[in-house]
Amino acid sequence: MKFKKANLIFLTLAAVLLIAAVSLSGCLDSDDHFDGDGHDHDHGDSNATYDPLDNESVNQVLNGSKILVAVSVVPQTEFVEKVGGDKVIAISMIPPGAGHTYDPSPRQLEDLSKADLYMALNSGEPFETNNMQTFTELNSNMTVMNSSAGITLIQKNNSTDPHIWTSPKNAIVMVENTYMGLASVDLANESYYRANADAYIQELESLDAELANELSDLSSRNFMVYHPAWGYFARDYNLTQIAVEVDGKEPAPKDIVKFIDLAKENNISVIFVQEQVSVSGATAIAEGFNGSVYVIDPLAKNYVENMRKVGQVLAENMA
Repeated sequence: MKFKKANLIFLTLAAVLLIAAVSLSGCLDSDDHFDGDGHDHDHGDSNATYDPLDNESVNQVLNGSKILVAVSVVPQTEFVEKVGGDKVIAISMIPPGAGHTYDPSPRQLEDLSKADLYMALNSGEPFETNNMQTFTELNSNMTVMNSSAGITLIQKNNSTDPHIWTSPKNAIVMVENTYMGLASVDLANESYYRANADAYIQELESLDAELANELSDLSSRNFMVYHPAWGYFARDYNLTQIAVEVDGKEPAPKDIVKFIDLAKENNISVIFVQEQVSVSGATAIAEGFNGSVYVIDPLAKNYVENMRKVGQVLAENMA
């Protein structure tokens, strides 16, 4: 497929900017607790395993009929598949259920060695900090693109919140960056990726409007979580996330008392946890104010459906 010279120049310059981009940083005036080591702790299932590429997928990548795109977290695989359609295969280097300090298996590295593109979060994610140099040395032909280019990162206490994907507004930017990444490695199918990206962005814009409306008239603007994964979501919808986790650890008895008091002061009835973390501390706090513990998942693949569910759960429990 032939493109006008202007389009070629635009895509080339945009790709360079994405690769080299350094995102702006911002602050969140809430009670988030970011640990000073940049979230360098685990919240995952130690038994989580990677599902390797099957022989058919490997052959499709090797013969050039599919583009292999690696990402760091599961929700990104949906972004890649929505934009890339039937021309891509996406793999998440942090598999379902695993946490920030997951150690990639030899089979994952074997699959990664075949990847054409890596859509990096570039948002302070410890997994990337620990592994990206290894990844790029393993596969020097792999293009690495910045998914967070254009996103204002949340920084507090010398730490950056890596969970950029929990914001639908951020997801729109990440999808746009995914389009740019795919177009940079497969220019022949640029218009296909553009059309897919536009269609998915419309879904995300509708989701954002729906959530903004649903969360606009809550009697309380504060919600309590175990792990502070929802800071970007809170920023989008003028909410305050109160995180139970202290410096990446279970709360101490004195902290439990503090959070019980905070919950009572803010009329909080639920603590939200994710499937990948221990809930013992959250349960102890919930019992202290006669509340309950509810699971919401920041790492689900079915992004729009999952975020819609999160909005509904928050609205029901913060009304």
